[in-house]
Amino acid sequence: MDKQTIALIDDDRNILTSLSIALEKEGFKVQTYIDGESALIGLTRTPPDLAIIDIKMPKMDGEELLKKLRKKLPYQLYF
Repeated sequence: MDKQTIALIDDDRNILTSLSIALEKEGFKVQTYIDGESALIGLTRTPPDLAIIDIKMPKMDGEELLKKLRKKLPYQLYF
């Protein structure tokens, strides 16, 4: 069985690192993104099973990211 993938999007590298370590120990594959722009590109190329998105980020905040993902992805997003 393939590992489930969780995407973490946050502008705080310490949060990304600590959550990644914890989730990988639990057997998940983890994708990390430091801002909304890079997440938009990465998530449309390789959609995860679950995404945890920070709302307050520079460049593109979490709400704007979700709106753009809804237009690009072929399935329903929930938040």
